[in-house]
Amino acid sequence: MNGFMGATQSVFPDQPPDPQSLDDPTERIDWSEEDIVFLHWRLLQEINQLSDPTTPLEDKFDTLRWVFTEREKDQQPFSFVNCLRVVGCSPLSPIAYCGLVDAQDIRDHIRNKLKAWLSESLERYPQWVRDAIASNPHWVEARLARNPQWINEQLKQMSEQGDLFT
Repeated sequence: MNGFMGATQSVFPDQPPDPQSLDDPTERIDWSEEDIVFLHWRLLQEINQLSDPTTPLEDKFDTLRWVFTEREKDQQPFSFVNCLRVVGCSPLSPIAYCGLVDAQDIRDHIRNKLKAWLSESLERYPQWVRDAIASNPHWVEARLARNPQWINEQLKQMSEQGDLFT
């Protein structure tokens, strides 16, 4: 018998939770095997957002960090590799059975498409944002990690003050 089987409560309850219970660390939530498989599938759905030019850059960076994480983390419960394994092999998966999927093949596909996807996203931003990302993506990523609205705040400030160099 699989370790996930047994009497459980669905991840999607009929009623919203009591706000007090969300803060109670002693309350145990039991997950069904189907709920866990669905959560792995839902995490993989984040990859689809990489190709959407309207997805915020911070969200794209988060997804890319997850997909391209260190190999030592591949065996963690909700790692990219583990999500591929669970969704590809579980009979409870929302997709048709496809078996083990080579994570490196998926990573290579994402890597090959990434430049085009990011270029489409960056077209929405002024030239200075594109230049900052091209010249120092880690600096921009760090700014967005601290404040996901950083670019929007900079754009607003520039529209109110005008460009100091023109």
